[in-house]
Amino acid sequence: MAASSPGDRIATQLGRLLQRSTRQHLYQRIVDGVEGVDVSLYPVLSGIDRMGPTTATRLAAVIGVDRSATTRYVTRLVEAGLVERSVDDSDARGTRLALTRAGCETVADMRRSLGAIVDEMLSTWPTSDAKVFAAALERFADELEALR
Repeated sequence: MAASSPGDRIATQLGRLLQRSTRQHLYQRIVDGVEGVDVSLYPVLSGIDRMGPTTATRLAAVIGVDRSATTRYVTRLVEAGLVERSVDDSDARGTRLALTRAGCETVADMRRSLGAIVDEMLSTWPTSDAKVFAAALERFADELEALR
């Protein structure tokens, strides 16, 4: 049997990384001990951070959660004081979602936690391998993003 191409190998590994169970396990580690955030809310909070102020409809499309679930999750984040709703300047009927100061601090804490988890995973790798991997992953993500 012929060896798989690098593209085939990467596609297989991306499939493993994107599995819901893999993401859920990682999210659980990230949100452990974070007040007001659980595994279901992490992608919503992270999505608002990455997108900046947005609508529930746009957020739902980006994070891959249906709009009604996104709205329920946002309500929980509003109640936790991490997200605020305001009138959408471009459509007075719409609602704009944004992180509060506490939401920004919470996301920063979670990003530090994620970085620490990845550093822990890479701690057994030679430093040069970890740096090459990081640079290659950044390049890959940039090229993938450019396809949009």
